[in-house]
Amino acid sequence: MAKLYFYYSAMNAGKSTTLLQSAYNYEERGMSVALLTPDIDERSGRGIIGSRIGLERKAFAFSKDVDLFIYLQDQQSAASIACVLVDEAQFLTPAQVLQLTLVCDRLNIPVLCYGLRTDFRGEPFDGSKYLLAWADELVEIKTICRSGKKATMNARVNADGQRVVEGEQVVIGHNYISLSRKEFELQRVSPIGYRPPD
Repeated sequence: MAKLYFYYSAMNAGKSTTLLQSAYNYEERGMSVALLTPDIDERSGRGIIGSRIGLERKAFAFSKDVDLFIYLQDQQSAASIACVLVDEAQFLTPAQVLQLTLVCDRLNIPVLCYGLRTDFRGEPFDGSKYLLAWADELVEIKTICRSGKKATMNARVNADGQRVVEGEQVVIGHNYISLSRKEFELQRVSPIGYRPPD
């Protein structure tokens, strides 16, 4: 039985590198893979999965209105797919996460999703929220904070390196740094609004 996997981490932990290594491992054994990336992420070019260490591959660039179950069912009809690999999975819609569960359950194709859990204010992305709820396997890819502790949060910084704590959830092109929750100071940026007493 095929499984849905969610490989998650803070920024700059090597998620895209790990995805590309997985694709290579399948293809080295003569198996075909389907690579998917959201069309809003054009940092490496539209339809390109790129890693910070210079690896890159072409991928199907999907928009929010693409039915991934139908797309992958059509691809499977044309040629056998051994595995689906999704980069920047936090940008999936809830419906697309559900569609990927059906790729596993009905088409019997494993789906490996790679992405962030939370945004620059510590809020969950919609895609990540449903992947955390519905994935068969959750795998943390670890990275470290400047403090030396495990980094789990993503802080947005501007061109001058100053922390940004307001704005749209999805902004491509800003810089991000990975921080531990303590260094992130969740109470300062969370929209929940709790402030501890002094």
